[in-house]
Amino acid sequence: MELVSFLLSNQISERAERVFLEHRERILRLLPKADVQHVGSTAIPNSLTKGDVDLQVRVPESMFADAVEKLSTLYKVNEGSIRTDSFCAFYDETADLPLGVQLTAIGSELDLFWKFREVLLANDRYRVEYDELKKKYGGKNMEEYRQAKSGT
Repeated sequence: MELVSFLLSNQISERAERVFLEHRERILRLLPKADVQHVGSTAIPNSLTKGDVDLQVRVPESMFADAVEKLSTLYKVNEGSIRTDSFCAFYDETADLPLGVQLTAIGSELDLFWKFREVLLANDRYRVEYDELKKKYGGKNMEEYRQAKSGT
């Protein structure tokens, strides 16, 4: 059973930014028209994070299948995540910080990671509420935490 733990994003913000910039560059070499964004808690100052870096790679729907193929040369497909015609998750555990890459077709149902980041950046009350949820699950089962944060 995997347990979840959190730390303050500010403790690793410089490392997280380096990881983001390095992988953004790698991705853009393969997908120059992609919109690569730093999402997740390491992109939000003063938030609690598991210590991983999350990227969202946004591409037009017409480029999605090609993007899956190209990103598969850089990262492992996250078989434990959902996969649709417009969403595919990848990971890289060899990066300086664990890395998650969420590929989405622009405008699709799961093209929302960047929106969630923007809401938390614009409204500190929501960030605090999200951090309270994390505190409740600190040291507990990762799967229970994932279910709680997804609202299921």
